[in-house]
Amino acid sequence: MGNGLIGSIILGILAGYIAGRIMKGGGFGCLWNLVLGIVGSFVGGFLFGLLKIAEPGGFIGQLVMAVVGAVIVLWLAAKLKK
Repeated sequence: MGNGLIGSIILGILAGYIAGRIMKGGGFGCLWNLVLGIVGSFVGGFLFGLLKIAEPGGFIGQLVMAVVGAVIVLWLAAKLKK
């Protein structure tokens, strides 16, 4: 994912921002959405591998995968928060 650790972190932050917008009200505020986005980007990569979905190439493909993971992490965190 990304080009190394810094690229993965930037991708995760962007994914967290997008996921926070998608979740509307299910988020935890800007900072936590970004942190959960970083975690979600790794979760997305894990889930895509688990489901044997080829890791998408290019920045856009990786961003989609990271956003999927970030939305899942934000959704789970919102459920645990209640």
